[in-house]
Amino acid sequence: MAIHAEGLVAIVVFYVLILFVGIWAAWKNKNAGVSDGGDRSERIMVGGRDIGLFVGAFTMTATWVGGGYINGTAESVYLPDFGLAWAQAPFGYALSLVVGGLFFAKPMRSRGYVTMLDPFQQLYGKRMGGLLFIPALMGEIFWSAAILSALGATLSVIVDININMSVVISALIAIFYTLVGGLYSVAYTDVVQLFCIFVGLWISVPFALSNPAVSDISVTAKKAIYQSPWLGKIEANDTWLWADNFCLLMLGGIPWQVYFQRVLSASSATYAQVLSFLAAFGCLVMAVPSVLIGAIGASTAWNQTSYGSLAPKDRDESDMILPIVLQHLCPSYVSFFGLGAVSAAVMSSADSSILSASSMFARNIYQLAFRQSASDREIVWVMRLTIFVFGALATSMALLTGSVYGLWYLSSDLVYVIIFPQLLSVLFVKGTNTYGSVAAYIFGLLLRIGGGEPYLKLPPFIYYPGSETAKKIHPLTGDVEYFIQQKFPFKSVSMAASFLANVGFSYLTKYLFETGMVSHKYDFLGAVVSKHSGEIMDKATLVSNHDNIILAEMAPVNQVLGPSLAGTFTNAEGLDDGASSPESFPDEN
Repeated sequence: MAIHAEGLVAIVVFYVLILFVGIWAAWKNKNAGVSDGGDRSERIMVGGRDIGLFVGAFTMTATWVGGGYINGTAESVYLPDFGLAWAQAPFGYALSLVVGGLFFAKPMRSRGYVTMLDPFQQLYGKRMGGLLFIPALMGEIFWSAAILSALGATLSVIVDININMSVVISALIAIFYTLVGGLYSVAYTDVVQLFCIFVGLWISVPFALSNPAVSDISVTAKKAIYQSPWLGKIEANDTWLWADNFCLLMLGGIPWQVYFQRVLSASSATYAQVLSFLAAFGCLVMAVPSVLIGAIGASTAWNQTSYGSLAPKDRDESDMILPIVLQHLCPSYVSFFGLGAVSAAVMSSADSSILSASSMFARNIYQLAFRQSASDREIVWVMRLTIFVFGALATSMALLTGSVYGLWYLSSDLVYVIIFPQLLSVLFVKGTNTYGSVAAYIFGLLLRIGGGEPYLKLPPFIYYPGSETAKKIHPLTGDVEYFIQQKFPFKSVSMAASFLANVGFSYLTKYLFETGMVSHKYDFLGAVVSKHSGEIMDKATLVSNHDNIILAEMAPVNQVLGPSLAGTFTNAEGLDDGASSPESFPDEN
């Protein structure tokens, strides 16, 4: 297949548009938040906390609507014996945003945090914050690498250009405008990117449906013609596995910095909730064309198309069904619109993940853990450096690592079983401490890793009830691969065990130290009898710069607007009185 000049022109025009919007957004908002006394580093991380409703709804939707979302949804619907019943991402992530808006957005935004890790460091100390940074960073970097890798493969399907070149150019553009404008550039480009995704895919759907090789998808939904019906079904022995995966999407989709970066950029807690609900609706709407494209793929006689005699599932190319449908069932000029949609989806995810990872490192690792006296200018430069470093790392993994999706699956599981129960504890359970947090981390890690990961060929050392040996036959080579399939909902059980370990060990150590059964000198983490230790938070600077803050556990909170938050809140609702906190900041008026 020769290089398509029209496709290259379409890509160049799209990339120039994205780059222009990103630079324009950075210039337009270069003084937002700073003129009111805010720090420039916080402006890069959370904007001026004044993201508007229109831009906010788009960028919140782009939290999950990316290359993996639209490609993965189409793949799930297309796969035989899976179908729409197993396409859990649209409803799972939509409910994730609803649950996040109902329960997590308000307490996080009302306390004036800057990153998702702030409450952990505030209560559990800098070492624990560093440990929790590891799975959070892995999730962001592996996700960026996975979708960049998918972009390269997509471009190679529709336009015969070098995969490595397309990945590098796409990553460089995303890194550049993120470097220049931070969250503002990411948010404004999200508007353009989501528009391109929606229009590009919807333009392609009617052409694909009208292709002579495609049967009526309303018939193939329930009747097997070229493969099993695309509606799919859930077998009785797969019910717990389905529920486990759905809970992972719904609850595990909450503790991500990409989500809380949008929450914390809202002008108030109520506004953050509204944006979450709008984004949930946006996720469902944006999934519709992907579902239709997956159904079209399952309803096509591929031997009657330019694709060839074998169907994508028989070539082990099910994960590429969306670009394959665009390339072989649509006119070339239409497929280029779809190409722009896929490129937009990938970049809208990659830039957000890279910015999220650099924000957590610059604030929670560099500033709060090592350089508490660092100037705002220094933090800005650390952010810029880490945006480039993390972007380069994700790009390198996309080019060199074949199992990048397996790495992302495992890291997203770790976010669910480790970070989510810790977030529950730090926001809603009074009395948890660092000892409980460490125990929860260990329990969650061991129970999840113990279940193995077939995608990475990681064998299990814990065989949960219902585990069985399954085999996978490669459609081209005929090679047989055996692996252990865990049908027990061990991911959700691991998450619950991690949460219970946090609460149980926290109250146990609290009882042992406070009753004198264990000497105070063994409170080496300073988590129970040494609440004023430097480890457990003179980091109250997270929300105030005053020196005489009393860290009295379980006392009611009155939010203080200290010098470091001057200009942070643009709306009085940002200082909600109803937010509870594990630590108390007394009114100093």
